[in-house]
Amino acid sequence: MPNWTDDGFVISMRPHGENAAIIGLFTRYHGRHMGLVHAASSKSKKATLEPGNHVSADWRARLDTQLGTYALELVKASSATMLSDPLKLAALSSICAILDISLPEREPQTAIYDATSALLEVLSLADEVAQWLPIYLRWELGMLEALGFGLMLDKCAVSGTTQALSYVSPRTGHAVHHSEAGPYKDRLLQLPACLGGAEALADEFSAGLALTGHFMTRHIFGAVHKDLPQPRIRLAYLISQLYNNE
Repeated sequence: MPNWTDDGFVISMRPHGENAAIIGLFTRYHGRHMGLVHAASSKSKKATLEPGNHVSADWRARLDTQLGTYALELVKASSATMLSDPLKLAALSSICAILDISLPEREPQTAIYDATSALLEVLSLADEVAQWLPIYLRWELGMLEALGFGLMLDKCAVSGTTQALSYVSPRTGHAVHHSEAGPYKDRLLQLPACLGGAEALADEFSAGLALTGHFMTRHIFGAVHKDLPQPRIRLAYLISQLYNNE
């Protein structure tokens, strides 16, 4: 029987029948992997199945091609540490949605797994948005790179300089020196300081989310005829509201 045990994070839950649910995990060695959990609506299992929770998973099936069943043990209730912080919960939902939609099923992605694990740890411990959001943005850049769509943000595509980089081409994903933007400036994406730009912007984090969101939409979600996930859109909205109201 093709059974395995692995660590993972809960990234999706879809009801199945009266009491069961199909659970999507992002596991260290087996990638994004689905499995059936019986009695998923019970009080004890509902707490374990919250999105973002770190679990130890035993997967059992007669054949590799079957859905199989999960027996899950809670390792860390990540979602419980964020219940009082709507922005953290929005980021957690965004992380889970991006992983659930963008990753191919049953393909190991250990680099993304390690980056996600580190991000969730920072998210659970950080006190201020400014402490975790730059790391979240770097995680999205890492997702793009790991899936074959890395951006070149450290050198100007026109002059080759590594200084005074202020913009990014929405077509190529290459940085542009501020003096090279010329009449195309309004068509370029802003490169915030938190992602290596020359100057801090008034709407630093919104600019960063707009940048990574553009390329995820174009290269990852657009490729499967989907829009940016709603949890990711909500995160960007909440961040814009936070800084616009200060």
